[in-house]
Amino acid sequence: VPFDEDDKDKSVWFLDHDYLENMYGMFKKVNAREKVVGWYHTGPKLHQNDVAINELIRRYCPNSVLVIIDAKPKDLGLPTEAYQAVEEVHDDGSPTTRTFEHVPSEIGAEEAEEVGVEHLLRDIKDTTVGSLSQRVTNQLLGLKGLHSQ
Repeated sequence: VPFDEDDKDKSVWFLDHDYLENMYGMFKKVNAREKVVGWYHTGPKLHQNDVAINELIRRYCPNSVLVIIDAKPKDLGLPTEAYQAVEEVHDDGSPTTRTFEHVPSEIGAEEAEEVGVEHLLRDIKDTTVGSLSQRVTNQLLGLKGLHSQ
């Protein structure tokens, strides 16, 4: 979704509603059996405007999930975190506010996607892959990262 915010004042931002509505309409025509479950952005953490943006997204997806994708992860494992907006009730009687609550998530693929990836990997002829021991070490590190999630 085209989005921009002021570098000096993060409370000033723009989200292209027309683009969002057009893409949502086309998605429903092309993928009638699939549902939009939320939205995502890149970056390692929640941002100041995420709650306000989520309120706009709720027009199309009432119980939307926000997934934050860390484009430059420093740790092993899945570089994603998922959140859902919840009402926060205050003890002092002040009005409720919306905040994000972490929800468990996993990334999966359908069988056809897995087969496609296997075929692509089989076709890669990369001489920089390294020795068998290096490949096994890399796979073990990847499995440890998945296990820690």
